[in-house]
Amino acid sequence: MKKDIHPQVYEVEVTCISCGSKFKTHSTRKDIKVDTCANCHPFYTGKQRFVAADGRVDRFNKKYGIK
Repeated sequence: MKKDIHPQVYEVEVTCISCGSKFKTHSTRKDIKVDTCANCHPFYTGKQRFVAADGRVDRFNKKYGIK
């Protein structure tokens, strides 16, 4: 392998801006800040809301009373 071609790898602390949680990982960057993490993301916390959106077919059937 060639010498001096690989980037320097650091042990960094990733900080979530939304909830303030922190965890450690390895990266070539010295500082990492994320908007959402697994602790505050609605999909992972189970607080996700599903919006029932009517599709075109459903609206047509409802409009003309088709069951």
